[in-house]
Amino acid sequence: MTLPLVTQLHFARSEFVRSMAGLTDDDARHRFEPMNCISWMIGHLAAQENFYWVRMAQGKKLHADLWKLVATGQPASTPPLDDMWTAWRDITAAADLYLDSLSAELLTQHLTWGDKAWRENIGTCLQRNIYHYWFHNGEAQAVRQMLGHSDLPQFVGDMSAAVYVPE
Repeated sequence: MTLPLVTQLHFARSEFVRSMAGLTDDDARHRFEPMNCISWMIGHLAAQENFYWVRMAQGKKLHADLWKLVATGQPASTPPLDDMWTAWRDITAAADLYLDSLSAELLTQHLTWGDKAWRENIGTCLQRNIYHYWFHNGEAQAVRQMLGHSDLPQFVGDMSAAVYVPE
């Protein structure tokens, strides 16, 4: 059975994707400084999942140079939308191999980076990942409004796939 936090991450992802409907490459790469562009946000979220759930959790390297384009602290970039969606899809599919295998007992354990335990346990990393999606989803919607897009999602969508289930 999929853990409730993993279900919430899947829902946050689906809402992020839903909120990007109709986005063009030109609009996704438009930057209203000091904010980053939307394609950067997509890659940035993929990079976080890549680090947590693919690199640390599984020891795999996917899109190894993605962090150079979209990590916090790197120079601003405006990567192509299709490239960022490709990376996001590849990474989230690989991440789900790990996430869907988690048990409640594992959530209090720590992944390792190098020879050290990561500073936050797996459950906290999941929460951080979920909240990160909501943060950038709101930011992306602000960018879309500034671009003059209309008919954007006004509220959280259908939660029937993410109903509350006690652990």
